Amino acid sequence: MTGKRRYRVIQWATGNVGSRALRTVIEHPALDLVGLWVSSDDKRGKDAGDLAGLAPCGVIATGSIDDLVAMEADCVLYMRQGTDIDELCRLLASGKNVVTTRGDFHHPPSMDAAMRDRIEAACRTGNSSIYSTGSSPGFVTEALPIPLLSLSRRLDCLTIDEYGDVSSRNSPDLLFNIMGFGRAPSAFDPRQLDHVKSDFAGSLAQLADAAGIVIDSWDVVGEMGAATRDIVIAAGIIPAGTVAAQRITVSGMRNGKPVLRFRANWYCSREIDQPDWRLRESGWRVRVEGDTPVEVDIRFPVAPEDYAAFTPGLTAHRAVNAVAAVCDAPPGIRTTADMPQVIAQL
Repeated sequence: MTGKRRYRVIQWATGNVGSRALRTVIEHPALDLVGLWVSSDDKRGKDAGDLAGLAPCGVIATGSIDDLVAMEADCVLYMRQGTDIDELCRLLASGKNVVTTRGDFHHPPSMDAAMRDRIEAACRTGNSSIYSTGSSPGFVTEALPIPLLSLSRRLDCLTIDEYGDVSSRNSPDLLFNIMGFGRAPSAFDPRQLDHVKSDFAGSLAQLADAAGIVIDSWDVVGEMGAATRDIVIAAGIIPAGTVAAQRITVSGMRNGKPVLRFRANWYCSREIDQPDWRLRESGWRVRVEGDTPVEVDIRFPVAPEDYAAFTPGLTAHRAVNAVAAVCDAPPGIRTTADMPQVIAQL
C-alpha cells in the first residue's frame, strides 16, 4: 500500500475464497469494508462480521446490485461463481475498480472481442480498472515467473508443476461426481480440458507477450492414473484400478516443442500406475530451462487436517493485497505484467 490512504471495499460473494477475503478485509489495517453482496437468502440481512466469524462490524449483507452500484467505494473484490459481464460493467462504469479471482481478464488480447470492448468502455466511463489474479493462475503463472525469467537471456522451456493432494478433502460430490476420481479411467471430458486451458493459456499468454516469447499454438492434454490398490480417503474409497490421480498439461508450443507449460497434478493417492509422474506433496515446482537454469520448489507446511482451511488464503490474500495497486492503476483491463508488483501491508 502506498502512503496512508485508506480504501473502501465491497466484498462480492462469500463462497470458500470470498469468505476468507471478507474476513481479511475486515481485519486489514488500510481497508474499510463498506458493502457486501451475497447470493443466498439466508445470508441477506446479516452482519458481515457475523458471516466472517468476527464481531459485528455494521455492514449488512445484501443481494441488491442497485444499492451497491450506488454506494461510494474504491474497489470491489469480485469472487462470485461465474462472471456476469452486465454486473461488472455496471460496477466499473460507476467508478469502482475491480479485483477478481475470475480468470477472464488475464490476457486481454485473448478475450472475446465484444466482451473486451464492453469492459473497456465501462472502465473509460468510470475511470476504473479491473484485474484478474489469484494463486493459480496468477501468482505462480505470472508474478513468480516474471522475476525468474529476469535471470535469463535464452529460454528453452518454463514448466510449472502444481501438485494438489485432495485425499484429506471430505467432499464426495466434488471428488467423485465432478472430478471423476474413483471411476474407471476413460477419456477426459473436453469441457474440463477447455476450462483449464482457458484459464492457464490466458495467464501464460500474458507472460509470453511481456517477455517476447513467440507461441505458435496452445495445446491441452489430460491424463489419468489408476490406483494400484484400494485407497481410503476422507471422502470415501478409491478402488484399485480406478482413477486416483489426474494430470492436465497446458502447453504453449513453438516449432513443435513446448516453451511455456503448466501441469496440474491433482491426486488422491501417489500409489498409481504412472510412476514417471513423480507426484510429491502439495505445492508448486517451477523449472526454467535455458542459458540460466533455475528451479524453485514451493511446499505448504500445513497438517492435513488444516489443509482445507489453509488453501482459500492462497487465492484470496493476493486479491486483497492487490486492491491498492489496482485502485492506483490507469483505467482499463490491467495485468500483472503492466502493474507495479503487489506488496502486502501486513
